[in-house]
Amino acid sequence: MRQPLDRPNIILVNCDDLGYGDLGCYGAPLHRTPHLDQLAAEGVRCTSFYQASPLCSPSRGAMLTGCYPPRIGFDRFDGAWVLFPGHPVGLNPAEITIATLLRRQGYATQLVGKWHCGDQPEFLPTRHGFDHYFGLPYSNDMGRQAGRDFFPPLPLLRDEEVIQQQPDQAALTERYAEECVRFLRTNRQRPFFLYLAHMYVHLPLYAPARFLKQSRNGPYGAAVECVDWVAAVLLHELAQLGLEKNTLVVFTSDNGARGDHGGSNAPLRGGKGTTWEGGMRVPCIMRWPGRIPAGIVCRELVSSLDFLPTFARLAGTTEPQDRIIDGRDISALLTGQPGARSPHDAFFYYRCDDLEAVRCGRWKLFVTRWDDATGRQQPVTELYDLQTDIGETTNLANQNPAVVCELQEKIAACRRDLGDKATGTVGVNCRPIGRVPAGRPLTKYDVNHPYIEAMYDLTDAG
Repeated sequence: MRQPLDRPNIILVNCDDLGYGDLGCYGAPLHRTPHLDQLAAEGVRCTSFYQASPLCSPSRGAMLTGCYPPRIGFDRFDGAWVLFPGHPVGLNPAEITIATLLRRQGYATQLVGKWHCGDQPEFLPTRHGFDHYFGLPYSNDMGRQAGRDFFPPLPLLRDEEVIQQQPDQAALTERYAEECVRFLRTNRQRPFFLYLAHMYVHLPLYAPARFLKQSRNGPYGAAVECVDWVAAVLLHELAQLGLEKNTLVVFTSDNGARGDHGGSNAPLRGGKGTTWEGGMRVPCIMRWPGRIPAGIVCRELVSSLDFLPTFARLAGTTEPQDRIIDGRDISALLTGQPGARSPHDAFFYYRCDDLEAVRCGRWKLFVTRWDDATGRQQPVTELYDLQTDIGETTNLANQNPAVVCELQEKIAACRRDLGDKATGTVGVNCRPIGRVPAGRPLTKYDVNHPYIEAMYDLTDAG
């Protein structure tokens, strides 16, 4: 029998497009999220937590490897912003993920839900440290859908085998919850790492009838409250198995909400796809009874890049020493050690392969921004004080030339390190994306196949 405070179990829950203002404990007025609110009350709620991209594929690759997207070749995907079915590129098999490190430490590892780091066999979760996988290899709008029949049927995978095509999306989250419970029960006697990557609240939104009936914010609110229900299932199961005190539970989102289908990034500006705070600053809650003090708020700058080194050290090992890792161990912050501060001197905001901004302490400097009118990056000089102006409303660049100069120097150093398409700079410390000679989709439409949902009826996507 394992000791109560042996190497902790780790459950990482990652939502899709959930905004900063979508949970009750972050101020959501319409969404009922009592179990996630309780999770925050029993642990730490981070208010300056960032994903490394405002888009899903680069965000997920960065989180799993502890590296900025350009570091691992995840800034663009043969020109695309994210990975699509049959893409010949994906997370390089030479990269080391959280799951790889933990499995080396004797952890059982499983991913349930969305992967989106490559759908070719060489790039699947089972090739990146996960013992088992159950879920969709990419976004839930990349199947056959009304007005979008150019995609192949949406594949549901178990390990590396397609076990269903075009699954009923309204029932899929319950299936994910069941799979998670099965994993917890099977591995109760050994350390485990469970990564649950929700389908919600990415479009299209198919939510179970129960949550649609109770929602005060349409299908979006229903999906958020379904996510909260899954949290209740996991927490209940941990309690039933007697594993609460030895399990670190982490809840977050891959990027900000779109905002045009019911999501909220309030009080932040911008949303998914932008480097305004609303695109990359997201909720993050962590609970570990007895190790993380209850009810604390962490205002220090931390990011998903920090998961890999932090989880590795909790498991008795370290982050890889043979390559650059951008994340840092934040265990001192989580456990409330007096005087603990952010381990990051600066945090950089990439939109695909364009370096748009940097944050250092209270200050955030924009140096370029995408202009929809011209279809190109435009140089800007905008300085915001995030301590007093979280909504990025007032440009203070003219009043603080010394701060601007200091942050421009950090931008220049980052360009040399990771590159920047806007200035034509090639980074000197970037590793290649994984690539196969030719990609092929996992499924192909067959008019005679017995699909339960041959064509999803909602037209929403993105």
